[in-house]
Amino acid sequence: MASELTALDTIALALTLIHFTTPVTYYCYLKKKYLSKPWGLSINPGFQPRVTIIIPTYMGAKYIASRLDNIREQNYPSDKVEIIVVDSASSDGTREIVEKWIKQNPDIRAKLVLEPERRGKLSAVLEGLKHISSDSEIVILTDDDCLWEKNALKNVVKYIADPLVGVVSGSIRYLGSEGVHNVYRDFYNVIRVAESKWWSTPVHNGPLLAFRKSILGRIGLPTFPGADDSAFASFIAFAGYRAIQADDVWVYEPLARRQHKRMIRRAVHLVAYFTRLKKYAKTRGVYVKTEFDRIWHIEAYLHTINPIPLVVAAVLLIASSAGGSILAIVMLIMGVALLALKPYRAWMLNQLYLLVAIFKSIAAREEVWSR
Repeated sequence: MASELTALDTIALALTLIHFTTPVTYYCYLKKKYLSKPWGLSINPGFQPRVTIIIPTYMGAKYIASRLDNIREQNYPSDKVEIIVVDSASSDGTREIVEKWIKQNPDIRAKLVLEPERRGKLSAVLEGLKHISSDSEIVILTDDDCLWEKNALKNVVKYIADPLVGVVSGSIRYLGSEGVHNVYRDFYNVIRVAESKWWSTPVHNGPLLAFRKSILGRIGLPTFPGADDSAFASFIAFAGYRAIQADDVWVYEPLARRQHKRMIRRAVHLVAYFTRLKKYAKTRGVYVKTEFDRIWHIEAYLHTINPIPLVVAAVLLIASSAGGSILAIVMLIMGVALLALKPYRAWMLNQLYLLVAIFKSIAAREEVWSR
């Protein structure tokens, strides 16, 4: 076995360092410079506009009643809340549960919108927007299986009191989980809040996403295939508004039975949106250059490029270890052993999701090209 450093070892080591030091440096920079910084916004805790909450749902019978109850229990005037549930042809009784809830809560302005077939979240959101009352000032998108902390609604709207703020999302924790997913979320929340205090964050959360209605009326939402929560918010950020994640707006989400599948689907949407949204905003004529551009390019690199050096390094180390390199074997063993640490395991799992998404994106492009 060879004990000296081989060319493959050198390249693999360099790629590994690039992969890990880039996000760690960015995290430390954000945390030190921006996390404790004041928001620099005209926040008004007494601001209580009329809000419309849109809940797209499909096969949501298990959660939808508790979701509606959670909104009703918010520390916010019920006469200023409108709820629109968009059901995408569920067959599990979701429609009947919503209809019953609406009858039992006549003091809440709520309506059920039925889609004839399931067309995806984007279609459900666009359908819900057609039914918003004219006096509504804030539009909030949410999921059918999450729960908001009691003051979430009151806290989220106070940021939109500043005319520069176009979008506000909440910070997420997973219900009943002390595993890698919440470790990941803790790091995630630090980054998103710090980016928001810098200017805006390009990554947002579906369980609570609040928009200024007047902006939606003026520029709309992106409608390209796969456009989702982050695309909606960043489209508005590219129009010159701030799109932030608030540190006092908490949302709790259950771990899905197929959490890995959900995370891969989210990663696929993120990779697709990072590769096309800025160009889309320019094509639509809404693009305004701000500090958001710098944050966008960093996150685009971290989501679409940075995972690749990791897998290349792993392949090179496997090849080098097969050739007898002791250093390559030691590095591979260390990489596996470090999985015992939750932060490392959370990071590696997230990189796996992104790698799957990147390869899916490449495969999709090749399929389109071959046609």
